[in-house]
Amino acid sequence: MSAQKPTIPKGTRDFSPEEMVKRNYIFDTIRTVFQRFGYLPVETPAMENLSTLLGKYGEEGDKLLFRILNSGDFLSKVSEAEFEKRDSISFSTKISEKGLRYDLTVPFARYVVQHRNELTFPFKRYQIQPVWRADRPQRGRYREFYQCDVDVIGSDALLNEVELIQVIDDIFAKLGVAVEIRVNNRKILAGIAETIGEAGRMTDITVAIDKLDKIGIENVNRELAAKGVADQAIEKLQPVLLMKGTPDEKLTTLKSMLQNSETGMKGIGEIEFIFLHTGNLGLKSGVLLDLTLARGLNYYTGAIIEVTARDVKIGSICGGGRYDDLTGIFGLPDVSGVGVSFGADRIYDVMEELGLFPDSNRATAKVFFVNFGEEEQKYCLQLLAQIRQKGINAELYPEPAKMKKQMNYANKKNIPYVVLVGKNEMANNVLSVKDMKTGEQKAMPLQDLIALLEKN
Repeated sequence: MSAQKPTIPKGTRDFSPEEMVKRNYIFDTIRTVFQRFGYLPVETPAMENLSTLLGKYGEEGDKLLFRILNSGDFLSKVSEAEFEKRDSISFSTKISEKGLRYDLTVPFARYVVQHRNELTFPFKRYQIQPVWRADRPQRGRYREFYQCDVDVIGSDALLNEVELIQVIDDIFAKLGVAVEIRVNNRKILAGIAETIGEAGRMTDITVAIDKLDKIGIENVNRELAAKGVADQAIEKLQPVLLMKGTPDEKLTTLKSMLQNSETGMKGIGEIEFIFLHTGNLGLKSGVLLDLTLARGLNYYTGAIIEVTARDVKIGSICGGGRYDDLTGIFGLPDVSGVGVSFGADRIYDVMEELGLFPDSNRATAKVFFVNFGEEEQKYCLQLLAQIRQKGINAELYPEPAKMKKQMNYANKKNIPYVVLVGKNEMANNVLSVKDMKTGEQKAMPLQDLIALLEKN
């Protein structure tokens, strides 16, 4: 019987060394900017109790949670009657008490509540870890993917939103990705729902209009009707969905439309504050007011932010917003937070498509030593130690294989310099250094090689 060919689950991926070097370039860039703005790292477990996760992402989000079967006899708590009912929702709660995390925000809220006595508020944290969603895999959408989250909790000051927009702008400028930062406010959406006479259907309205870019206005209207939103209310919503103009023009129109909604007017005031301050910061990215931006997650209560790449159609590559009552779910009320999440996998796809990764990151080592034999490798190991102490990546072939094989190895790894140390070089205390790009070969002492590697 032949061995079965191994596979990985749909929506997951292996990453080669070359891909990991590029991914780490993204993570390192993001991490550096987070730290520059005073955010500190935390990590939480891959799995959480389902009681922590369920009900935080809306009905659609709950369906996408990966559940983990209880260890041991996971069917022991299920009665015969429950088996026969075939009610998968109630059944799953009996056989599964844990699930893989869906995002990093809810685990962060849980962390804050559990560790509140150890934290200094406002608490600024970043977190770079994988999350899992049982979504249908497609281009730019995976079942396992990394999020790079940055949040500040314990402050309702709108300067936090302004700072996060600066963080977004700084990161994408450093990565070389041209982006559009779109903002909206859930209070404005609540005011619109109130004004069109459907205040009780705020969630249905936001979930539907959040899909406008993907499914088009006609399908959004059909979905609203199917959810029970009145035809008259859908008709009143159309000018909002189709509104054009500058942020100032849109806000002027909204002030007129929402003048009788206290919540809506508060949302307008918050958006005006953000535009006033971001307008003076010389941002490289455009900041737009998008009234169709809803971000379907239930926990957002104020500003919402979404970022798209200008030159690649792939959907959102970063997004987030203000949440005023997330920790209240875990017994710590009145703690406001705001955060954004960078989708590293989509950012990777954008950068790969646009050829934005620097060439220097393709090589894991800057210099490669050919192995000529036992005496030479002993000599080279001492040189390598000195090179590495200078912070330069270097390697020696592990055995004295044929020269062609060793040179092919260096070529395939895109190592820019190859060093040959034979009997003559050892006797004269010099190194023969070959530039793999030009083919030029020179003899030089170790210090000159180190200077050349540091320069390049």
